[in-house]
This record gives sequence, C-alpha cells and structure tokens, in this order.
Amino acid sequence: MSAPRLTDTRLYLQRLGFDAPPPPTLDTLRQLQRRHTAEFVFENLATISGAPVLIDLASIEEKVLHQGRGGYCYELNHLFYALLLELGFQVRGISGRVVMNQPEGSWTARTHRLSLVTLDGVRYITDVGFGGMVPTAPLLLDSEDEQPTPHEPYRIEQQADGYLLRARVAGEWRPMYLFDLQRQEDIDYSVGNWYVSTHPESPFAQRLMVARTGDGWRKTLNNGSFAIHHIGADSQRREVTDIDELTGLLKREFDLQWPDSLHVRQALTRLITLVSA
Repeated sequence: MSAPRLTDTRLYLQRLGFDAPPPPTLDTLRQLQRRHTAEFVFENLATISGAPVLIDLASIEEKVLHQGRGGYCYELNHLFYALLLELGFQVRGISGRVVMNQPEGSWTARTHRLSLVTLDGVRYITDVGFGGMVPTAPLLLDSEDEQPTPHEPYRIEQQADGYLLRARVAGEWRPMYLFDLQRQEDIDYSVGNWYVSTHPESPFAQRLMVARTGDGWRKTLNNGSFAIHHIGADSQRREVTDIDELTGLLKREFDLQWPDSLHVRQALTRLITLVSA
C-alpha cells in the first residue's frame, strides 16, 4: 500500500516561496529547511490544553496549511517528509532521544522525529521540528566536523549506539539529541506521539513551548517567558503575565492563529500564573 500523499502541494510550496516544484538537490533542501523553520511555527498549544494531536498527514495539512497553526516534530517533520518525497528526494523517517538540557550521558525516551536524506550517495539529516534549537540547514551525517548553519554551528558525533547531535551555544558544545538510523513505521511515531502528548511527565503536557526562526534571530516562548535570541549578540527577554498580552504576542511575534476557546485560554492562564506566582 502506498503512503498517503499531500493534497495541496502547490499551497505548501507557495508558503515556502516556490511557484513551481524545485529539483531534488542539496541547494533546494537547504532552501526548504531554512524557509520552513521561518514560516511554520513550532508550538504545542494542543498538548497543554489536552486536545488530541493527530499525526496523520491529512490532519497535519489541515492544521498547519489551512488553520494557521504550527506543530511539533511528529507534525512538522511528517509534513516536511511528505513534501520531500513529493519532490523526488530519497528520504526516510528516523527517530531520536532528546537530551537537550540533560546531564551528559543521559538516555531518554525515543520521542523525536526527523529525516534522513541521501543525495548522490551522501547522507544528511534534516529536521524542521526541534523547537528553539532546530537546525536551519541539513547536516552531513558522516562527518564529525563543525557544520555552520544560518544560525548556530552544529556537529554530529558517532557513538556506539548511533549518533549525537550537538550545537555550540554560548561557546559550549551542548547535546541536543541522540538518534540512529533504525527504520520507523507509522506505529512507532504513533507511540512516541501518544507519550509526548498525553503522559503527565512529558514536558509537552506541562509547559507552553513556541519557537520560530528568522534572519539572524530565534524567537522562543516558554510559558510566559518570551525571548528574542540574536545570533552573536545578547538576547532580549521579558516575562508575560497577562493572558491578553500573551495571546496577542502569539499572533504578533509568531503569526500563530491560536485556537481561541475558553479551555485554551484557561490552560494558558494557568501556566503563566504558575511562573509568576
């Protein structure tokens, strides 16, 4: 049985600045990844409000392309994977374990989706769904050298059980996530998504996370803590403690059409109240 295909490739490409399907080249992949992280917001409004996160392709298309929403890795990287297939890239889904902000050597649950792309025999990882530290360029898999991107430099370390992605932040090479090349099926992603979106210990069920990139900056929102991180310069930070200010910020700074319901508003109010208390 063939995999589900995108139903609105034309709109998707237009959102990414293409009037026609581009060729499956490394330059195209670089443009797609950079533009995707700027255009489509990383966000978890669904999980903090207890709404189901549907990760079938049709549901993701409706949410992200038509409702003005964003998503997290199981949504954004699934959508991107489908686009790459449509354009003729040799791509397959893989998964990883997020260890960002964890002690060195941590081994966490397999809860991150990304993709492996092979171009002329050369392997790259591509990821458009890793929040405030998403790589904004594809990364060579079989190299441990420092790799520049439009934002922070990254490097990939080969380990006994796979690979470790690091990013250089404030002069330190900090771990981002572990991953391997094991084949993944829809059921594997469904299990990971169920854990991420429903488990009481999942960070996605406990705090609001929103992120977007731009030319020389990253914007992040963690509960009520809003920051603009300027590459090579100091970050601007402020705390948001008013619900109307927070919802206005989601639209103004992230261009996010948030689901304006009493349930979501109550969830957001609870989170910013916890921080300011």
